[in-house]
Amino acid sequence: MSFDGRPGAEERGSSGVDIYTEPDGDPDTLTNLGPLGPMAGIWEGVRGTDQHPVAEGAGRDAYFERYELQPIDRQTNGPQLLYGLRYHTHIVKPGEVETFHDQVGYWLWEPATEEVTFTLGIPRGQVLLANGPAAPDATEFELHATLGTEVYGILSNPFLQANFRTINYRIHVTVNDDGTWSYDEEGMLDIPGRDELFSHHDGNTLTRIAPPTPNPLAVAAAGSDHSLGIGDLRQEGRTRT
Repeated sequence: MSFDGRPGAEERGSSGVDIYTEPDGDPDTLTNLGPLGPMAGIWEGVRGTDQHPVAEGAGRDAYFERYELQPIDRQTNGPQLLYGLRYHTHIVKPGEVETFHDQVGYWLWEPATEEVTFTLGIPRGQVLLANGPAAPDATEFELHATLGTEVYGILSNPFLQANFRTINYRIHVTVNDDGTWSYDEEGMLDIPGRDELFSHHDGNTLTRIAPPTPNPLAVAAAGSDHSLGIGDLRQEGRTRT
């Protein structure tokens, strides 16, 4: 730090902006998720629909989904502050045991920019990072990712890249008045031998079956609050100084 309390040269980037100092943030992620708040918890959806490519054209399947979203501790990239949900969704066809689709990642909310970021990873060798604007109280928002960009892009293994290349991706989320939430997602695929891009489309409406588990920092803060009280801790800190 410099003598006047401002970040010194070693804490500033080439633009002169402090890129290292981390904000304190709030330990309770569940109260800081913005538009993602209503999505926290464990969910089931029994009317999922999938359209995917097959040799004859388009195949369609119904699916059952279990979608778990749990709060994580606040995350920082220097001054950038993020609150988020770690998710895992597991999908099977009705009456079957074998996995039809499995996916993991994070939903992230950045209060300062009012943006949602979504990460997706699947065990068939594909990942992506999608982003879009959303007000803190938004009940609808849409995120996008595009192949070939350095941010918010798509990466696939060589087979998928050569035969089912995902050119762009979007996901539209709607938080419904009855407490459910729905998603509508689409990946546009470039497939050899086809004149037009193929729309790989999925959608479902999810009903909560269990509440979320508070993030570790929130649990620790609640324990401290129970033993002394947050006000007591703050006052104790003032007294010591």
